[in-house]
Amino acid sequence: MFTLRVNWLAAIVAGLMAACCGCERSVSDRARKGAVPMSIVLTSQAFADGQPIPVKYTGEGDDISPPLHWDGAPAETEEFVLICDDPDAPREEPWVHWVIYKIHANIDSLPEGVKPSPRPPVPAGMLQGLNSWPKVGYGGPMPPKGHGPHRYFFKIYALDTELDIEPELTKEALLEAMQGHIIAEGQLMGTYERK
Repeated sequence: MFTLRVNWLAAIVAGLMAACCGCERSVSDRARKGAVPMSIVLTSQAFADGQPIPVKYTGEGDDISPPLHWDGAPAETEEFVLICDDPDAPREEPWVHWVIYKIHANIDSLPEGVKPSPRPPVPAGMLQGLNSWPKVGYGGPMPPKGHGPHRYFFKIYALDTELDIEPELTKEALLEAMQGHIIAEGQLMGTYERK
């Protein structure tokens, strides 16, 4: 009788241990499959990470988008999304400067001066959403005078699906559409202070 109980307890313990190992294995498998965002390296020829954004790309200059390039996206990427915002704006939510999406998976860069239209011609197939002004396309840094330097985060997201969405989305609507599909991301931060 005692031996039977010991064997029964041993079987339960063995089963629990196997289940736990299975849990750990499934978490690791999900991580390997990209459920946990991996790191994409986002860079610009115009400025280095953490450095000032040249006046040319701000509201005090030509107000055109900077050139951007990225590396390190997973092979299963279907398309990219890029959002730029300023968390230092004097308001509750970050000020949105750029919302651009449906960037095809075979594209790894954006040229300088993407045309501010819902469907810019280059690169083909992309769509642009509304910034906080609210206008379509890129709006460069132009923080309040005397407010000190602001940080501008250019964030790139790799998605595992092609989104079925229209142009002129807000950042919030786009983030909602992307939910559950982000497999990698990266960011580039530039600063700007209006004198």
